[in-house]
Amino acid sequence: MSYNYPLPKLNDYDVSPKTGFLPEELPVKRLPEYYNSWENTVEILSHLLLTKRIRLIIDNFPLLNTSQLKTEGQWRRAYSILGFLSHAYIWGIDLPLNKLPIQLAEPWIEISNHLRLPPIATYAGLCLWNYQEILPLDLNYNYKDDEEFLNNLRTINTYTGSIDESWFYLVSVYFEYRCAPCIVTGLNAIKYAREDKPDKVIECLKELAENIDYLGSILMKMEEMCDPHVFFFKLRPYLAGWKNMENAGLPSGVFYGNEKEPRILSGGSNAQSSSIQTLDLLLNVDHTATGESGKNSNNNSKANPFMSEMRSYMPGKHADFLEHLSKVNIIRDYVMKNSTKNKELVLAYDASVAMLKIFRDKHIRIVTRYIVIQAQKEHNMGSEGVQKNTLRAGLAKSENKDNVLRGTGGTALIPFLKQCRDETGNTAAGSWGKRILSVKSGNATNESVVVENIENVIATGKEKSSPEFKKEKKPFLASQIANGMDKNSIKDQEW
Repeated sequence: MSYNYPLPKLNDYDVSPKTGFLPEELPVKRLPEYYNSWENTVEILSHLLLTKRIRLIIDNFPLLNTSQLKTEGQWRRAYSILGFLSHAYIWGIDLPLNKLPIQLAEPWIEISNHLRLPPIATYAGLCLWNYQEILPLDLNYNYKDDEEFLNNLRTINTYTGSIDESWFYLVSVYFEYRCAPCIVTGLNAIKYAREDKPDKVIECLKELAENIDYLGSILMKMEEMCDPHVFFFKLRPYLAGWKNMENAGLPSGVFYGNEKEPRILSGGSNAQSSSIQTLDLLLNVDHTATGESGKNSNNNSKANPFMSEMRSYMPGKHADFLEHLSKVNIIRDYVMKNSTKNKELVLAYDASVAMLKIFRDKHIRIVTRYIVIQAQKEHNMGSEGVQKNTLRAGLAKSENKDNVLRGTGGTALIPFLKQCRDETGNTAAGSWGKRILSVKSGNATNESVVVENIENVIATGKEKSSPEFKKEKKPFLASQIANGMDKNSIKDQEW
C-alpha cells in the first residue's frame, strides 16, 4: 500500500468508467463464417442436450484454428462458445466424460492463453461476454433509467434455453454495469485521501455506500425470474468444473485433447467477478483462509487461497487491475490516521463497510434459497427422486466425502460466505461501525434498524443515539431444513 504509487488508469486494464468490467462495446454475437460449426451448434445447444446428441455432433467437428479471429471481441466470443460446448460435452449426457476431444481442446487452450484465462466456463464467458441488446435503443449505454438497461438485455447463449438461465446471467451483467460508479468513486476517494481532502473523501464514501446499497437490491432481483428449482437441478450441473467433483464422476479432472495430464479446474462462479474483489480492496477488507478468521490477532493469518485463486479465473487485464489497486488502496489507513479529529470521516467509511456487509447478508440468503434448500430437497428425495428426473451428472451430487455443500467454484459454500461476511464487519474503524456491524444478521427488525442508522449517517454525517435491537434469535442451522422448516421463514433467522 503506497501513497506515491501511481493510480491505475482504467483504460489500461479494459475497465470502463461507464460499464466497469463489461466491455464498452457490446459483445460480438457471431463469429466469421469459418466458425459456423461452433456457432450453429451452440445456437441449438439446448435441443442437442435434450436429445442427447451433443457429443455425436461435436465428435464430428472439424479442427479449426484461431487465424480468423481478428478482434478482441471475436476472441472473447470464441472463448464463450467453447466454454458452453465443452461443458455440454462433459456433463450433457447421463455420465460425465473425462476427456475433451481435440476439436474443442486445442483451439480453446490457444484462445484461453490469449485472454489469460483458464480453458473452463468462467464468469467472463458466461456473463461479461454473453449478452446483447434486444432493441438498439442506445449503443452508448446512456439509458434514461438504469432499469431500462436490464430490461433491454438478452443472453446470446444458454444451456437450457430457459428464461431462468437467461435471467441468472443478466442480473450479473446488470450488477457489473451498476458497479462502474463504485470503481470511479472509490478511485476518487483514494485520490482525495492522497491530497488530504477529508471532505471530498467523505463525499465519495457516502456515494460509495449508496451505490453498494443499490447493488444489494440488484442481487435480490434474482428472485423475480429465476426459479430456485430450475437453477439448482437444470442449470447448475452445467456450471460445474472439474475440481472436487469425485462424487459427480470426475475424480481426477479432465484430459484436454492429447495432453497426458488432466486439468483440474473450478467451474463458473460469481466469486470470479472482479467487481466484488474491487469493493473489498477499496475498503481494505481482508479475507483469510476459511476457518482461520479471528484466530490470529497479529494479522498474520494467511490470505484466503480461494479468493486469490479466483483472480486467475478473471480476464488477465482485470486481474492486473486488482493487483494494481492492492498497491494504492489507502482509504482505511487514511481514515484511521484521522479518526480522532474527524468523526464524520470514520462514520462515512463505516457506512460503506456496513452496506457491503448487508450486501453479503443478501448473498447468503440467495445462496440459501437457491442451493442449500434445493440440496436438502435432493437429499430428502434420494436418488430415485429429483436426481433421476433431471440431470444424471454434474452437480446433481452436491456434497463430497466430507458432506460439505460446495459451490461450482469448489469451495465449502456456506462457511466461506459467512466468513467473508463476518470479515467485512470486522473492518469497521469506529465505535458506531463496530456496534452496528456486530448486530447478528437475519432478524428483519434489527436489519431495518441497521439500514436506518446507515442512511442517517449518509444523510447527516451523524450517528443516531442508542439504536435498539431485538434479542437475538436462535441461530439458523442447515439441519433445521431437514426438520421441515418452512423455507420462507429463512429471512427471519440469524445467519
